[in-house]
Amino acid sequence: MRKIGQGWYITALTFLPSALDRCVRTADFRSNSCLESLRRDDRARKMNTDTTAELHPDPPPTIYNRTFWTCYVSNVLLVTANALTFRFAEFVAFLGGDEGTAGTIVGAGMLAAVICRFGIGQAIDHYGTRLLWRASSVCLAISSLLFLAPDQLSWTIYPVRILFAVSMACMFSCSIVYVQGIVPAHRRTEVIASLGSSGFVGMIIGPLLGDLVFTTLPSGWPQFSALFGTAAALSTAYFLIVYRLTQNDRHSQPAQSIAAHRLLIQYWPGQILLIAVVLGAALTIPTVFLTRYATHLGLAGIGTFFLAYAGCAFTCRVLAARWMELIGLRRVILIGMAALGSGQLLLLLVSKEWHFLLPAAVCGVGHALLFPVVVSVGSGCFPLANRGTGTTLILGFTEVGIFIAAPVLGMIIDEFGFATMFTATGIMTLAFGAVYFLSTEPEGEVVADEQNAAAPYPTGADPIAAPAATAKTPCGEPATSVCRSA
Repeated sequence: MRKIGQGWYITALTFLPSALDRCVRTADFRSNSCLESLRRDDRARKMNTDTTAELHPDPPPTIYNRTFWTCYVSNVLLVTANALTFRFAEFVAFLGGDEGTAGTIVGAGMLAAVICRFGIGQAIDHYGTRLLWRASSVCLAISSLLFLAPDQLSWTIYPVRILFAVSMACMFSCSIVYVQGIVPAHRRTEVIASLGSSGFVGMIIGPLLGDLVFTTLPSGWPQFSALFGTAAALSTAYFLIVYRLTQNDRHSQPAQSIAAHRLLIQYWPGQILLIAVVLGAALTIPTVFLTRYATHLGLAGIGTFFLAYAGCAFTCRVLAARWMELIGLRRVILIGMAALGSGQLLLLLVSKEWHFLLPAAVCGVGHALLFPVVVSVGSGCFPLANRGTGTTLILGFTEVGIFIAAPVLGMIIDEFGFATMFTATGIMTLAFGAVYFLSTEPEGEVVADEQNAAAPYPTGADPIAAPAATAKTPCGEPATSVCRSA
């Protein structure tokens, strides 16, 4: 079973670098291509002021309105449901697998999510968020219950994990695309960061609920039935909120649908994608293997870690909301990567449950700083009519990191132990942070930040409905058509 799983992973990993290299070689790597696109979008936006005013005559006076807080509560439910599955590696071990097997299964789900990102983004652009948001919520509830179907480890767990991962990817994409559409362009990063803070609330509640289940219920099926059953119930509540939230949404389909891979090549966001991949790889540790590390050390649970992790991340989001504007993109990313790598190395010092507090706090700061920067800057490189595809593609690169890291880290743990794994990931994260900082231009990052903040983005419930027919690509053609150079 494990050899089969590792076989598909090695095959996929063999072809992934060549595919990415082809995209890189094909893309227009002029240093100002993305910025030029944003400038042209800005000019087009100004030309379409009257049209936009007709579509959205009454922009909300504040981004923290009823719609935002409804999205906030729903996201708490979603992340809590996801956090309950942080003990998935324990479930695999219960069925007879090991860390390598758990990593391979998670990697399969992430690979499917990455592939489906191309279709998810285009579906959002074409149909709007309402249909996909509702459908993926139902699929998440179903997949949570299907985990309980097999009584031993078999191939059936792979499609269930794939359905779970794809549903989760679609729900996160829809929520971010939706919430970006209710704010002015210059507050896009702020609203992503604010909505993301709800995830930290869920990351506190979910693991604590998991610890409660594992300490109060008999071991085995009662524990996992409670975990996955609660996740299904939360997903159902999430669906009800989304159904009500999107009940009156309207969507205007773009004149032409551009292939996602062509959009990625034409509007290649650059080195911010490297940060997205490393962030995804780093998130594999707390979400997949931390529970096994706690069991290996004979500790009661992982609730302490996520309490400190989410608490410090939430605080950091509030206190550092405008750091990118004040100290620049490069410094924010450097601080975030340094915190993420240092936190992984600090896990080597854990021997008691309260020892999780320091590494969790440091890792939480790194996560809080990096995620909104990656999503806002990356998605801001895409034209208005294709912002849904752009957002899902950027999020997909974090899943590329999980896909690469999960099986590899599982194999390292099986062969060399947890200490080697933490050392390798910590050094890798610090190294990539230094590479990014040294290989980017300070002036360019300041301009990119300013242009990203000024990039036109309409207010209103559905951002994909905004008019962008006259927005231009770097090669001077309408954003609704594919550049010939691509």
